[in-house]
Amino acid sequence: MKYVLVTGGVVSGLGKGVTASSIGVVLKACGLRVTSIKIDPYLNTDAGTMSPFEHGEVFVLDDGGEVDLDLGNYERFLDVTLTKENNITTGKIYQSVLEKERRGDYLGKTVQVVPHITDAIKDWIESVALIPVDGKEGPADVCVIELGGTVGDIESMPFIEALRQLSFSVVADQKVVPIGTWIHKECVGQDFLWLNRFNTLDMHLRCGQDNFCLIHVSLIPVLGVVGEQKTKPTQHSVRELRALGLTAHLLACRSAQPLLDNTKEKLSQFCHVAAANILNIHDVPNIWHIPLLLRNQNAHLSILKQLDLLSIATPPDLEAWTRRAETFDNLTDSVRIAMVGKYVGLTDSYLSVVKALLHACIACSLKPSIDWIAASDLEDDTAQSTPDVHAAAWKTLRNAECVLVPGGFGDRGVCGMILAAKYARENNVPYLGICLGMQISVIEYARSVLGFERANSTEFDEQTPDPVIIFMPEGSRTHMGSTMRLGSRRTLFQTPDCVTSKLYCNSRYVDERHRHRYEVNPDVIGVLEEAGLKFVGKDETGKRMEVLELPGHPFYVGVQFHPEFKSRPGKPSALFLGLILSGRGQLETYLTRHENGS
Repeated sequence: MKYVLVTGGVVSGLGKGVTASSIGVVLKACGLRVTSIKIDPYLNTDAGTMSPFEHGEVFVLDDGGEVDLDLGNYERFLDVTLTKENNITTGKIYQSVLEKERRGDYLGKTVQVVPHITDAIKDWIESVALIPVDGKEGPADVCVIELGGTVGDIESMPFIEALRQLSFSVVADQKVVPIGTWIHKECVGQDFLWLNRFNTLDMHLRCGQDNFCLIHVSLIPVLGVVGEQKTKPTQHSVRELRALGLTAHLLACRSAQPLLDNTKEKLSQFCHVAAANILNIHDVPNIWHIPLLLRNQNAHLSILKQLDLLSIATPPDLEAWTRRAETFDNLTDSVRIAMVGKYVGLTDSYLSVVKALLHACIACSLKPSIDWIAASDLEDDTAQSTPDVHAAAWKTLRNAECVLVPGGFGDRGVCGMILAAKYARENNVPYLGICLGMQISVIEYARSVLGFERANSTEFDEQTPDPVIIFMPEGSRTHMGSTMRLGSRRTLFQTPDCVTSKLYCNSRYVDERHRHRYEVNPDVIGVLEEAGLKFVGKDETGKRMEVLELPGHPFYVGVQFHPEFKSRPGKPSALFLGLILSGRGQLETYLTRHENGS
């Protein structure tokens, strides 16, 4: 296995995830199979209990893993399906080591960070790297590892040490040597080895310099007063990295503008990195340009040379990426989408939703113009406290061509979401409700159409006389982590005539990812459907509602699952595509054309 390690220096938030994903794209374009691992040094076992304001969205995998949003970047860029094991956290590592200690696996030993924690990290990396993620058999050729945080952080020290050990201990390819050959100690990590019985060098002999490539992402700031590109922060960051036993083979320098030649020369001189291996990732119109930037600077050649893969790699084929990036740059027409949510203060809270909208819009030759609306700004209380904010929020909602209410937890902003769903329903504005957004549409319909004035979710009001949304029977009320209904689940369409089934190519079912602990109350399904709301998708038991539609409305769809997690560039989510098409009045034409097979 070949490893590419991506670390970060100077500051966090430089885009290591996008850089690591783009490196994977370029290597994949060279004909190599690529997998990815994200290391998060926090003590949480996973990202499931984190606030979106704290760490951005929680990305959900097919196997139910609640992971860092960077794994979403990996899946979208590389078009792979990762597992929860591809996200390593300090919590997972310590938990596994402590479980072994309690079982007696270390009986008689003093369990320490070195070697037990570091060995656990290495074992985890080496085992996960072998898991195929692209639908093919056998392990990938290259594993791209992103180390979260910044070099020098206290919490990442055990990972730095483990990766240092891994850098010279990764297993070499099997080599056939003549009987009696002397193998130098640098190749095997021990004294000279005399092969006097076998003519095959064992796969577990340590010889890893050409199996490991380290790319350090750093910042090249420009001080406003001086106007000069400053290399000193990167010099210090590389020095810190080397002091910890790791040497960068390539530098990926983030900057607002392209690096000057003298800046590269200074970096090469003081960071001990060849000028050809100093990559500039400057600001670009959209992130799809990043793989092209790397390709244009021959990053693939430097990486392939370091990994001794030049002989089997092909020239990178990035035609599709080039077309995609240029198409987006040249779009002029846009569609206005009102995003009514709880966490709009940090757009990374809805990163996958934003990307899914982008994929759908580009498929329609449109640019997404997302109007972020804090749900609480639509509420009557805001009209009393800050009338200007309330008026601006409603003006934005009324100017939108379609409305999207994404997922979330807690009662803050729920009244505003209900008002947005009511506005979209009554004014024939295309509406897509995801997870909580679907539950909101059920509450609104029960209140406005059925006359259940106090209809609510037991999440928001445990004493409601009309609980249209209830806690799932199998859920845990004592533990929050990994206790929701998670991962890929099958939804069966109840009729082929529904809009959702048609958008999914007239399929009888669809497998989408879930993350929820509340559901539509089965006891109210009958009365809701009698009043006109149709549940056109259910789980395999037929008791859990997955998809709702409102007949006669241009597009009023609610789904319990999260379709955004499986959207890909060039392969947009069907429901996001339907929302955008409907917003432009093109949905019926699209469905008719699709039904005729054209």
